Amino acid sequence: MLVSSLLILLACLILFAGAELLVRGGASLALKLGLTPLVVGLTVVAFGTSMPELIVSLKAAWSGNSDIAIGNVVGSNIFNIAVILGLSAAVFPITTHLQILRWDAPVLVAVTLLVPLTFLDGSVSQIEGGILMLLAVAYTVWAVKMAKKDETLGHEAHIDIPEISNKGSILTDVIKIAGGLGVLVLGSWLLVRHAVFIATSLGVSEAVIGLTIIAAGTSMPELATSVVAAFRKQSDIALGNVLGSNLFNLLFVLGGSAAIQPVKTSGLQSIDLWMMIGVTVILFPMLWSGKRLNRAEGLLLVACYGGYLFFMWPK
Repeated sequence: MLVSSLLILLACLILFAGAELLVRGGASLALKLGLTPLVVGLTVVAFGTSMPELIVSLKAAWSGNSDIAIGNVVGSNIFNIAVILGLSAAVFPITTHLQILRWDAPVLVAVTLLVPLTFLDGSVSQIEGGILMLLAVAYTVWAVKMAKKDETLGHEAHIDIPEISNKGSILTDVIKIAGGLGVLVLGSWLLVRHAVFIATSLGVSEAVIGLTIIAAGTSMPELATSVVAAFRKQSDIALGNVLGSNLFNLLFVLGGSAAIQPVKTSGLQSIDLWMMIGVTVILFPMLWSGKRLNRAEGLLLVACYGGYLFFMWPK
């Protein structure tokens, strides 16, 4: 048990390193190919930071561990808002802007309410997965157009664009991308294998493990980015990072997993879906009040997550 726990921790670190390598290699290559930093931030970086969730869910679904695959998506969305945004706001209050309130947050709420409808028959089919993937692409295209329009009007684009150097050769970038993907595959294999072992040993369901340990592990890139951004008082990055990640989890990660292998949803309990919907919906009025997420609201979100863990974990 101790060895498996340590290997899960190692797997989380490996996933973080793999995502970082993939994003930096991909962003550098994209800049060399002529894409603007804005487009790179909305495409390469956005998809890259969601790669741990995607690879882990793909591995789990392909191995027949659908409960882990769906638990990872739902659990990551809960963790991103309740813990990552909560902790970030506790470090430094997160201010927001009209664009997020008018577009990004409402789109996330709508997707969070609509996607669970695909769970009603007990699984997300390949056709439904394909539709979700198409919606992810459509949203990305729309987001790029809106961001470019804001730039044209002279508005600041609040996009998570890391400081990427495009020095070096294209071959170096390709090696980074390939290496990052390889590291992600290794990390996902370690995480899923030993998480399943712990679930079996403790007598808890794979869904619970997916909703907690795996969800937290695959959210390491988002956690690191948002907390560092909060310390630097770059609240736009902290907020945009979480909202974008949750959208990609529901559309890109769940859709990609289901498109390859139908994902069963029977392992989820109603409390899991209501928690995901609840923290997403309640975030909207929190952001509207004073146009920011203050420390008290951040701590409340973290407390909600603590209560959720206490309720769901077997006694």
